[in-house]
Formats: sequence, C-alpha cells, structure tokens
Amino acid sequence: MLIAYDPIFAHPLPEGHRFPMAKYELIPEQLLREGVVKEDMFHKPQPVSEETILLTHTPEYWNKLKNLQLSEKEVRRIGLPQSAALVMRERVICQGTIDCALYALENGSIGLNVAGGTHHAFADRGEGFCLMNDFAIAANYLLHHQLVRNMMIIDLDVHQGNGTAAIFEEHEKVFTFSMHGEHNYPFHKETSAWDIGLPDGTTDDEYLNKLASCLAFLMVRKRPEFIFYLSGVDILSTDRYGRMKVTEEGCRCRDVLVLNNIKKYGIPCAVAMGGGYSPQLRHIVNAHCNTFKTAAAIF
Repeated sequence: MLIAYDPIFAHPLPEGHRFPMAKYELIPEQLLREGVVKEDMFHKPQPVSEETILLTHTPEYWNKLKNLQLSEKEVRRIGLPQSAALVMRERVICQGTIDCALYALENGSIGLNVAGGTHHAFADRGEGFCLMNDFAIAANYLLHHQLVRNMMIIDLDVHQGNGTAAIFEEHEKVFTFSMHGEHNYPFHKETSAWDIGLPDGTTDDEYLNKLASCLAFLMVRKRPEFIFYLSGVDILSTDRYGRMKVTEEGCRCRDVLVLNNIKKYGIPCAVAMGGGYSPQLRHIVNAHCNTFKTAAAIF
C-alpha cells in the first residue's frame, strides 16, 4: 500500500478560513500513532508537470493559475486565496494521485492520497475549493500513456463531482459514477455517466443499500481495468454542509463495501480523501483514517 503525502498539503490559510487544512497533517500522525501504517509506506510526490496538466486543463486556465492572474470572480468561485503556494500544493496533490495510480497498477494493489478528490475543478476553471482536478489529470495521464484502456471513477463525496462529470462527459473510456446529495452543492448538476441523487437526511441503511445495488451492477456490467475512488467524509451526520444522517460506522461500512468489491474483482485502485467539514476536527480525521484502516485490512 502506498500513501501519497507532503507537508505542503497542510499549507496554512488566512486566519478564520473555513477549509480544514489541519486534517492533512493530523491524518498521517494518527495512522502512525495507531500503528496502521509504517513510515516507509509514505511517498512524497513531486509537482505534476505542465505537460501532464495540459492533458486535462486548458492552456488559458493554466496560464491564469500559474501567473496568479485569476479574476476576483474566479477566486471567489474557488473559495481559496490566490497564491503561488496553493498552486504548487495542487500540483503536488495531482502528482500524488498519479503516483498512487501507477503504484496500484504496477502492484495490483491500492494507493491512497492523503489529499485530493478535487472534483469541482473543470477543464477551464476551478470552484468549490478545487483548483485542478486530480482524478481527471491522473485518468488522462493513464490513457495518454496507454496504461489502461478503460476506467471508472466512483465519487462518494456528498457533493456531485461536477467538474469530473463535465470533463469526461460522453468519454467512452472513463465511466463516472457519482452518488451525492441531490439538493446539495453544486446546485446546477453536470451529467455523470451515472448519477444517484440522495435526499437530505439519508441514513446508514438507506445509503448502504443503495450503494450495494449500484456496485453490484457496476462491477459486473462495466468491468473497469482501473478505479479511482473518492471517499469524501462529508456524508457524516456531523458535517456542517452534508445534510446526511450517516454515522461514522456507516461511513466506514461504505469504504468496506467499495474496497471489498474492488478487491473481489482484482481491480487496481487509487483513493483520494475528498471533503469533510464537521465542526469538530476529530470527526473528520477519524473518518478519513478509517478509509486507510479499511484499505490496509483488505489489501
């Protein structure tokens, strides 16, 4: 098992900013303290190359990002301050997801990025705390280098992966599956290959039963050569924005369900953590750590 992590993931934001950057530092610390992983499992990615970025994002958008020329409106849409450090952070995160995917392919196993899951970034713009789309960049990298013929993105963040859906709309080699809050952000949904919108207040049993039936269909009918799994923990009942009633145990069972299916069919997998906005940081960190614990137990 490979874990992509760099201290840059916990890059500080201005005082009082809503985005919980501290979780990226606390997740590795807790995993090591509990003996779930060892130091040699951690991998420090390099920044992704411009050539690889441009397989997914438009030259115009990339030039704005790297030269810090986003308009005030574009910065507001992203929700993060414009800075060279945050652009570099995003580049490292994206390469981390690529490295996880390459490790999983080479070893028939799994790689997990402590960050990532930046699924609200479109080819030509960012939004929702996402500057660049790491899953899309990694998927296009694999396709460009002819490492896989087809793949699937399983997006279980509470928010629809609208940027990912738009990038791969009608793309026959990348099947996008998003199960999310129907009435949650983004309020204008893009079209994934398969969207499941859940009502506010969805409970553990409702969530897991729906997911189990979807996975049974997807694994048999689609048979992807590779899977990207976005394991957002903003489905938790404690989440500030999630609107779901899924417990921490229910969230853990979701990971067990997904990763057991992936293992059963022998599909290499790269995982990114996605969102989590519970007021108490321990709820976020515990739920994310459960994803790593589940992966370690299954793979």
